[in-house]
Amino acid sequence: MIKIEELFFNAIKEAVKVLYDTNLEKEKIQIQKTRKDFDGDYTLVVFPLLSTSRKSPEDTANQIGEYLEEHLDFVSSFNVFKGFLNISISDKYWSNILNTINDEVKYGFKPINDDSKKIVIEFSSPNTNKPLHLGHIRNNLLGWSVSKILAAAGNNVVKVNLVNDRGIHICKSMLAWEQLANSATPETEKMKGDHFVGKYYVAFDKEYKKQQKELIANGATVDEAKENAEWMKKTRTMLKKWERDNTKVRALWKTMNDWVYEGFDVTYKKLGISFDKIYYESDTYLIGKSIVLNALRVGELKQKSDGSVFIGLEEYGMDEKILLRGDGTTVYMTQDLGTAVERYEDYSFDEAIYVVGNEQDYHFKVLSIILDRLEYAWSNRLTHLSYGMVELPDGKMKSREGTVVDADDLIDDMISTAKETAEELGKLEGFSEEEKDDIYSKIALGALKFFILKVDSRKNITFNPQDSIDFNGNTGPFIQYTYVRINSLLAKAEKDGISNIDKFNFVSHVQIETNLIKKIYQFTEVVEEAASKRNPSVIANYVYELAKDFNKLYHELPIFKEENIDKMKFRLSLSKKVGIIIKDALDLMGIGVPDRM
Repeated sequence: MIKIEELFFNAIKEAVKVLYDTNLEKEKIQIQKTRKDFDGDYTLVVFPLLSTSRKSPEDTANQIGEYLEEHLDFVSSFNVFKGFLNISISDKYWSNILNTINDEVKYGFKPINDDSKKIVIEFSSPNTNKPLHLGHIRNNLLGWSVSKILAAAGNNVVKVNLVNDRGIHICKSMLAWEQLANSATPETEKMKGDHFVGKYYVAFDKEYKKQQKELIANGATVDEAKENAEWMKKTRTMLKKWERDNTKVRALWKTMNDWVYEGFDVTYKKLGISFDKIYYESDTYLIGKSIVLNALRVGELKQKSDGSVFIGLEEYGMDEKILLRGDGTTVYMTQDLGTAVERYEDYSFDEAIYVVGNEQDYHFKVLSIILDRLEYAWSNRLTHLSYGMVELPDGKMKSREGTVVDADDLIDDMISTAKETAEELGKLEGFSEEEKDDIYSKIALGALKFFILKVDSRKNITFNPQDSIDFNGNTGPFIQYTYVRINSLLAKAEKDGISNIDKFNFVSHVQIETNLIKKIYQFTEVVEEAASKRNPSVIANYVYELAKDFNKLYHELPIFKEENIDKMKFRLSLSKKVGIIIKDALDLMGIGVPDRM
């Protein structure tokens, strides 16, 4: 479909040539959507054309408006306000646009081809010492949605996960299990594996704090207590043994990680999340270590007297960055270097996006700088998709203190809340229990995902589960219910024998109908904007407005009471396309829609 803006651009260029005998530069043609407080669909800013026309803004606008009205059959009228030419498009043309959109299989989506940009997007990145929590949910939902939006915009997208499966935090859970578990397993405790391991991470923190207090009571400073607590010293020893490939430590590490992976898989399935490839820090840190040692050998990095390896970043206004500790163990930056290099070797990406919270902004700036200093030509292709934190109404969450909201618990609570709300409203009477459970799950996850994704990713969120499940507000359930309402209309039309609803003779529109066609037409540019900004809230805000506009039509223009069959078919066809766009838009956010509610 040729965009209306392109048609106007060509026609205005032609008008200036005919009227003023000038070939106009592209930059001088400024077309925008008409502001809501003015009549019209598109507005031409006339001021850049005055040096060509040598006339007043009003005269120039009127001359061009008259030319467009005469030569473009889809221009119904125009009006001039100072230096702005507001142009209105005819109802018949909007009807033709609806017909054209109806003929497209996947309106708003671009195909992926050999020239498509290759984008690798990393998200989730959990630690194997605890279950996924509310913060991880935002990360996963954002990464998944951005992946789908980028693919819809015609990019070749690869979804990857980097599992942080090694390091001091993993050893804390391992040590606590050794000391406290008495050989217990997730099976013996009837616990999900990631919850089971997370329990010992919390147990470590409690014992560690207890040991610190005892040392401080005996005269140690706070820093000395942190360094010399018995369990912390044992944990450091365990980490060194792990890096030296100690058989016993590695066996326990593998067993506990396998427990966690089984748990993660269950949560990912609940959220509807999957990956094309999973990287493991236990592999990539070795690549990173090799890169660092090679760079040290050729003089690109420096070494301190304690044996630690670092890079100076003073010229960037930053502190030096340690890349290997004095005892030879690695840091997060080391494995991120290794992961980036391996990932480029795997995919030769045009862009690599890291979906990570805004507390890591500095880390990713440093990563790009180090890769550039080490002369990796693609270092400028790394992008950090930074997002704000998620809080609950009563404050922040801390994993080590056991005050987090586990993702599984939150999802289960959301399903319970959806069930209570739906039953109170009497929306699922006459459904089987199996049908109800499926709908409760879709409503709950739709509420959760929409609430989180409708907020600009850079902002912090205070998540209130009860507010997210509302069938009348700016929520997932409201939009899902609008989709179901449209399905009901189409089912009734079929039952009443109204067929070929996309085949109708032209009928004049009321403003509500025209507004809906315009909104549908905008879907392509909405997808493009969301992809460009890497921001699902663009989709969320659009689909909410679309659903709201449809409900206005539904209440003000009863479809089946319309006596004119062409008008009835037009409204049914319009409704059908709204439903398709709602479903596609929600799918870009990872939200499913029930057929009935």
